[in-house]
Amino acid sequence: MSLSRLFATAPREKAMRAYALFEALFEDDGFALAITEIDEANDILCVEIYVDGDAAGVVSRARNALDEAGLSLPIENEPLPDIDWVSKSLEGLKPVRAGRFLVHGAHDRDKRATGDLAIEIEAGQAFGTGHHGTTAGCLEMIEQIVRREHPVNALDMGTGSAVLAIALARLAHIPVLATDIDPVATRVARDNVRLNAASAWVRAVTATGFDHPEIARRAPYDLIIANILARPLMGLASAMARHIASGGSLILSGILERQRNAVIAAYAGQRFRHVRTIQRGEWVTIHMKR
Repeated sequence: MSLSRLFATAPREKAMRAYALFEALFEDDGFALAITEIDEANDILCVEIYVDGDAAGVVSRARNALDEAGLSLPIENEPLPDIDWVSKSLEGLKPVRAGRFLVHGAHDRDKRATGDLAIEIEAGQAFGTGHHGTTAGCLEMIEQIVRREHPVNALDMGTGSAVLAIALARLAHIPVLATDIDPVATRVARDNVRLNAASAWVRAVTATGFDHPEIARRAPYDLIIANILARPLMGLASAMARHIASGGSLILSGILERQRNAVIAAYAGQRFRHVRTIQRGEWVTIHMKR
């Protein structure tokens, strides 16, 4: 069967409506869906459907549904080559070290050394193998904060592969609630938690922002990690303030260096103070404290 990527680009509000429509329309088909920001300055997102089989029929269904909802968007069909993408992505990935942490795939288990806090993560459907500057920066910041502050209750928002939740739990042996807006990411996170023997500490749930009863039940948090994007992070500043414990810390990432001051200002307005910034390439990880 041939694999195709169907995609449409639109301003954020339209794209979010289209994504919700496709979720309902293709719920029983098992297609992989994704939504990503492709132009931050103009707030443009791309909605994607990955189809194994009759792409033309899916395009027709999607267009009809969009038209009925008053969301007429052009849908493009990009045939994809028959490649094992997970195996392909692993070819160029080497183990990543960040402080005591070593993030590696199954193919590099032999690279683990005595004293490493090794975390096995495959390059799969969820973001976070440790190779991106934001993930590596967060790992470094986690080690520093655990050593200095000894948190006992933590939240990892936008957990992706759960690499950060696993790292924190394995290092500090504390309960960590890991959340993600994408149910596929949540499933991947749970698999990785089991793989890394962290099930006693980490629980993964699907949630949008702070909208989940378990998030409220476990609050306040000594440490909240949010490796998302600058704009949603700024929008969450007041909610972060409501859910953090007095003296608690935030690790914020997914932020370009040019966005750093705007993010810090948003949190300063909620009585957080800036402690430290780690920069890796064009990305920064920020430690804020209340």
